[in-house]
Amino acid sequence: MPSYDAIIIGGGPAGSTTAALLAERGHRVLLLEKAKFPRYHIGESLMPFCYFSLERLGVAEKMNQIGYQQKKSVQFAVPDGRISAPFYFTQHIDHPAAVTWQVERSDFDLMLLDNARSKGAEVRENTTVLDFLKEGERITGVRASTDGDAAFEVHAPITLDCTGRDALYQRKHGTRQRDPMLNKISIWTYFKDAKRDPGDDEGATTIAYLPEGGWFWNIPLRNGIVSSGIVAERDYLYKPGETRDPAEIFTREIDNNAWIKDHLDPGTQFGEYWVTGEYSYRAEHCATDGLVLVGDAFSFLDPVFSSGVFLALKSGEMAADATHMALEKGDFSASAFTQYGETLCGHIETMRKIVYAFYDPDFSFGKLIRAHPDLRPKLTDLLIGNVEGVDFTELLAAMAEIAELPEPIEYGKPLAIT
Repeated sequence: MPSYDAIIIGGGPAGSTTAALLAERGHRVLLLEKAKFPRYHIGESLMPFCYFSLERLGVAEKMNQIGYQQKKSVQFAVPDGRISAPFYFTQHIDHPAAVTWQVERSDFDLMLLDNARSKGAEVRENTTVLDFLKEGERITGVRASTDGDAAFEVHAPITLDCTGRDALYQRKHGTRQRDPMLNKISIWTYFKDAKRDPGDDEGATTIAYLPEGGWFWNIPLRNGIVSSGIVAERDYLYKPGETRDPAEIFTREIDNNAWIKDHLDPGTQFGEYWVTGEYSYRAEHCATDGLVLVGDAFSFLDPVFSSGVFLALKSGEMAADATHMALEKGDFSASAFTQYGETLCGHIETMRKIVYAFYDPDFSFGKLIRAHPDLRPKLTDLLIGNVEGVDFTELLAAMAEIAELPEPIEYGKPLAIT
C-alpha cells in the first residue's frame, strides 16, 4: 500500500471536510467510506454559520447554484397553532450567511466528498474498516475490506474517525457515554405538496410543540417536499396498551399540534417512517495516541437546533487544523489534540445548555425575551451557530433563572497514554 499522512474513516460532512482541508495543504490523505455515495441521511437543516465552513471549503457559491431551498428563519408553534415571531437571520447579521439552506443530504454529502477528491484526497467507497491497527496502545492504521474482498492493512501516523453515529472507535472500545437527560426517540418521514408559508417564510424551519416536552420539526425542501419528524420521550410515543407502529404514532401526533395539522393535511406522505433513539452521547475521550474523533463519531447533542451538520463541519475544520500542526511537528500523541478537545467541548457545552432549556417545561424563548429583551441578539447568535468569540455568560445566567441548566460534562478530553 502507498504511504499516507492521514487516514480518514467516513465520508460524511466531518470526514469530507477534514480530508479536503488536509489534502489542499499537500498532505497525502486516504478516505475510506463504507457506502457508495449518494446515500440517504437525515439532518437536512443547516445553521447559518455553516456558511463559513462551506466558504472555506470553496463550495458556498455552489450551494446557491444547486438550488437548495433557502432558509431565512426559525419559528416556533405552540399546540393550538399560534406561531412565534420568526427569528429572521437577516435582522441579526448583514452577511451572505444570513440566508442558509435546507438540503437533501444525499447530494449535499456527495458534493462535499467530490470536493475532497478534487483537492487531492484519495477516496475509496464501498470500503469497510474492520479494525484499528496498534503498536502497544498507539493507533497506527486500519484493517479494511473493499466490496467484501480480502482485508488489507494501511498505515498512517494519524487516523481520524469520522464515522458519524456508527462511532466505530467508540463502539469497538465501549467509550460512549449517553447524556443523562437527553434520552429521546425520533420518528420521521416525508410529505409531497404539504402547505408552505408564503414569502420569506417558505423555507423556515418550524419547531412545533407537543405535550410533555415533545416536538415536531417541519423542514421544507426543494421540489415541494417537506421533511417532518417527531422527537419525544419513549414513554410518550409508546404509550402502554397503544400502537407501536411508527406510521400510526406519527398520524396520532399530527392532531396534537394545530399548525402541523394545517400544514401536513394537504400533503401526501411517501416513503418509509424512520425511527431512531437514544442518540445524545459523547465519547470519553476525543483523541488517543494516533487517533482523533471528529463530528458525530465524537458527540451528538440533539436534533432540535440542527447543530449536527454544523458541529460536523466545524469539528472537521478544527481537526484538520490540529492534524496539520501534528504533521508539521511530528507529534501524534493524544496531548497534541488538547486544544482541539477543549474548544470543541466548549462549543458543545454551550449548545447543550440551550437544548436542556428547550426541554424544561418552565422555559420558553418568549418568556426569556420578555424578561431580557436586550439578550435577543445573544440568543440569536447561539441559534445561528456563532459560538466563537461571543460571551454567553449573561444569556446563560438569564436562562438559568427559568430553566435548570446542566453542569458541564467532564469527559471528552484526550486520553494521554504516553
